[in-house]
Parts: sequence; C-alpha cells; structure tokens
Amino acid sequence: QLVESGGPLVQAGGSLTLSCEASGSGFSINHMGWYRQAPEKEREFVASITPDGRTTHADSLKDRFSISRRPNEYRTIFLQMNTLEPEDSGVYFCTANIVDLSNLQRGDYWGQGTEVTVSS
Repeated sequence: QLVESGGPLVQAGGSLTLSCEASGSGFSINHMGWYRQAPEKEREFVASITPDGRTTHADSLKDRFSISRRPNEYRTIFLQMNTLEPEDSGVYFCTANIVDLSNLQRGDYWGQGTEVTVSS
C-alpha cells in the first residue's frame, strides 16, 4: 500500500513537501515516483527515483521540484516543490513498481493521491 501525505493549501511562490510510504512486507521495490493530474488534464510524470538514488525529473519541473528518499531505506520518498504556481494544483499520485517476492510477479501500484492547491 502506498500512502501519500502533505498536500494542504499553499500560496503561490511557496513550498511544499509531499511524502509517500510503501507499507507492508514480502515485496521489493524497483523504483518509485510521482505523477500529477490537474482538473480536466491527463496524468503527467513528475519525477522518479531508483533504490540507488538515481533521479529523473520532468524537464518542465526539474528547476523547482526535487524527488528524494529517506536515507538508508527505500520505502519512503519525498517530493520537494518550490516556487509553486497555481498551475501546479492538482492531485499528486505516488507510484511504485513492486515485485512480489512470493511469486516474483511485478506490477505498478498507485497511491490514492493527495490534492495540492496553490492559490494565486
């Protein structure tokens, strides 16, 4: 289960940090990341991070957004968002590519999403 948190109302120009924790046992994680979806728009990639810390960010966001993980573990990731704009408003989803260790089946899992609202 992926649980996101950290999406309250914030003013334009402000900063916000989202977190996502993968709970449970019996699995390993290949990579984790963030997507977002604004009203009436398609879901778009924001950033991803591998277990060894390699990161990828959407070109349009890399100057303001930064993904990271909790030191020494790979179940909790963060998304630091700076200089927020009203256009950053939307639902932010955490995702993880997970391998079930009981059968080695791989799948993509999504959190329920956390809403971010940036006021102008």
